[in-house]
Amino acid sequence: MKTFGHWLASPWRRSTVAALAGALPVLAFPEPSLWWCAYVALVPWILLVRSAPTWKRAAYDGWSGGFGFMLAMHHWLLPNLHVFTFVIAALLGALWAPWGLLVRRCLAGTPSRVRIAGALLVLPSGWLAVELVRSWQGLGGPWGVLGSTQWQVEPALRLASVGGVWLLSFLVVAVNVAVAVLVAVRASRVPAVACLVATAAVTSAAWVWSPPPDTDDRVRIAVVQPGVVTGGNPRFEREEQLTRRLVGQDVDLIVWGESSVGFDLSRRPDLAERIAALSRETGAEILVNVDARRSDKPGIYKSSILVGPDGLTGDRYDKMRLVPFGEYIPARSLLGWATSVGEAAGEDRRKGSEQVVMNVGDGLRIGPMVCFETAFPDMTRHLTEDGADVLIGQSATSTFQQSWAPEQHASLAALRAAETGRPMVHATLTGVTAVYSASGQRIGPWLGTDAVTAQVYDVPLAHGTTPYVQYGDWTVKASLLILVAWAAAEGVRSLRVRPPAPAPSVPRARTVRESPARPGR
Repeated sequence: MKTFGHWLASPWRRSTVAALAGALPVLAFPEPSLWWCAYVALVPWILLVRSAPTWKRAAYDGWSGGFGFMLAMHHWLLPNLHVFTFVIAALLGALWAPWGLLVRRCLAGTPSRVRIAGALLVLPSGWLAVELVRSWQGLGGPWGVLGSTQWQVEPALRLASVGGVWLLSFLVVAVNVAVAVLVAVRASRVPAVACLVATAAVTSAAWVWSPPPDTDDRVRIAVVQPGVVTGGNPRFEREEQLTRRLVGQDVDLIVWGESSVGFDLSRRPDLAERIAALSRETGAEILVNVDARRSDKPGIYKSSILVGPDGLTGDRYDKMRLVPFGEYIPARSLLGWATSVGEAAGEDRRKGSEQVVMNVGDGLRIGPMVCFETAFPDMTRHLTEDGADVLIGQSATSTFQQSWAPEQHASLAALRAAETGRPMVHATLTGVTAVYSASGQRIGPWLGTDAVTAQVYDVPLAHGTTPYVQYGDWTVKASLLILVAWAAAEGVRSLRVRPPAPAPSVPRARTVRESPARPGR
């Protein structure tokens, strides 16, 4: 152990180990989907930061671990953004530097039971604060939130209906802290064991406080997945062919993926009429997604547009939250050079101003979103508050076809469904397409990245309001209050233990026999 500690004395070696430790939680996300390892994956990182010899080193360990986590989480961006992927990971990784300081403050040395009890609240709260900051759209949004690893665990999905993905993140980090204490601070096992028992109790209570959504009617929703097709016209023709397969299948709504139409339908009335003809043949309205320069206002928009048997219905949603660098470049005057080293947006797309709930025959109301907007819990929560019966996400991850990105994206819809108590359809051009019930359980087959088909799903509708929709992001607010209370307590404690000021020095009295140069002589 001493030899390993000596080996870690090198700053570069220690930073490398911290980056590798920070990358471990990514194994809990799709595609590996080792959801269980999320509950221990942070332990090596926590133990490393805890042993930091100085505050500065603890901050570096936090930063290095955050860099490793961000790089591993977004490694599939490397073929497109190249070296800029490392820049983004380093910038976002710096958000974990304060968390490293918190870990050292709470767990360094031999912490008392009181400090450990505080750590079980403060460290998850600090982690949530980091996730909150990096969830801002301009920093890439909430992709890779730790609670998202639990998308296929039924008890966790029930918890998501109570406190959203944020509650899952809080509890996952709390369990990691408890395990780290059990490993490294054996004299203080009681608070750690109490945390594990409390986590189990909270999970059990969720089954009582948030029962499964009540379901009644069903709707038949079809998703058209054309696969990888180069060019707007060939893609449209394939989507047309696949949609015709749905004739006679008694569907209520047909959904095409993101950028399924590459032309403004006001400028191409011929295409609008062809879609309307498909609507008449199938007996269902069709939700398409147009990625084109608009005719009625300047700029390029990504828009969900509903087409009925008589043509455009007038229902339109313009994407509000754009992908940084993929659809616009933040501070283009400063970061525009990213276009020269990767496939960053050559022209900024314009964004919409408000969310829209659309009426689709027989009283069905849908709430559309585009691409990575499905990563934002607040968007689905607001659509549910506005009366949406079914949440729709239109996506296209063809750029990252052979990576972990398509499955990661599809998994987010399970959490959004569980949080809101509304079924969600994740419709893509090239996979992975998935549909989830109001409790977050998968309905029907996933359509992988090799599928080219039109698939019909029987979707049960649900009603009622989940605690998360009713109370919002209360977990985040509670975490911020915990951090404020802890900081105040630390401030008061530092005042109490401050050493007394030294007494003022008094010049030594001299006698007539002493000399200033040689006292006492």
